[in-house]
Amino acid sequence: MQTENKKPAVFLDRDGVLIEENSYIAFVENINIFPYTAECIRQIHKKGYYAIVITNQSGVARGLFTEEELWEMNDYLIKQTGVDSVFYCPHHPEGIMEKYNMTCNCRKPGTGMFEAACMEFGIDMQRSYMIGDRADDIIAGQNAGIRTVLLESGYGTARLEKSVTPDYILKDLRDVIEIL
Repeated sequence: MQTENKKPAVFLDRDGVLIEENSYIAFVENINIFPYTAECIRQIHKKGYYAIVITNQSGVARGLFTEEELWEMNDYLIKQTGVDSVFYCPHHPEGIMEKYNMTCNCRKPGTGMFEAACMEFGIDMQRSYMIGDRADDIIAGQNAGIRTVLLESGYGTARLEKSVTPDYILKDLRDVIEIL
């Protein structure tokens, strides 16, 4: 497929970007979607982008919740916000669940979730963005070769684990709409 026939994506971290950051969220009842999220997703779509969540969910590897419970949370997020899809990494090299105890390319800052989304959606990566609230979100976007936005609505600059230089630092998802 030629680039001009492909649609770009806004890749979105989940916690701190679409929903309130609340450590390991294990149940749908604990998901607090920001009041502006669904409207922002509508605007992202209106501007011609896919809205695709890519999220590290090591709580599965840590035994805090099951992959089936995560699927339920993902379905809820899709229904409530209108995002096109949720790609997740359940792995962690220090996980206690043997099946998920591994180092992988899907865990951010790896690019496996971007690659999976591109396979499924045929995304124009040259015009795409990665939106996150942590250093690994920004590094993952840079590793994927796309523009990056660090949001202050989650961990933000005050709690960065590593030094990173995103293309933009913005308050929350509402500000992203202005740069698309």
